Amino acid sequence: MENIKVTEIGEAKPTTAKEEVVIAVSPAFGERLKETIMGLSLGSVVKEICAGIEEEGLKPRFVKVWNSTDLAIIASQGSKLSGSGISIGLQSRGTAVIHQKNMVPLDNLELLPQSPLYDGKIYRQVGKNAAKYAKGEHPEPIETLNDYMVPSKYLIKSTLLHLKETEIMDKARKTTEISISWT
Repeated sequence: MENIKVTEIGEAKPTTAKEEVVIAVSPAFGERLKETIMGLSLGSVVKEICAGIEEEGLKPRFVKVWNSTDLAIIASQGSKLSGSGISIGLQSRGTAVIHQKNMVPLDNLELLPQSPLYDGKIYRQVGKNAAKYAKGEHPEPIETLNDYMVPSKYLIKSTLLHLKETEIMDKARKTTEISISWT
């Protein structure tokens, strides 16, 4: 299990760095919540996403969105800060989306909504695909795993995790640049 440390750097600003993919995380990510809904450490998740981005020759950049727990909003805000225009929105429970800045928040390039089904291999592919989109390529979308019982099996746990996120959310706070390290 990878431990995670989140350090705030300051207010996040847009860049022109075409070689970056922004990873935009939810308010409680790595602080109040340190593992996904299935108990996978967020350090492991971030490590795999970063590895996928770096395997494609690009660099990850981290921001924390404080004013929303909605994954579409988190990803959209991240894409507007990204020099490549591509971001990965990532909630603490493990749900992920790849977003492009010229799209409305509820549109996306790829959505991975059933986080209880994801492992490190899937998160690495999320990083790879996001980097490929940033390079102007058209990757094969990640195969969507689906289990119709997931919503009912994880409803209570998901609700409790969401509650922890919303308790930290601060609508007046600006998105911050963060560094994430894992051990």
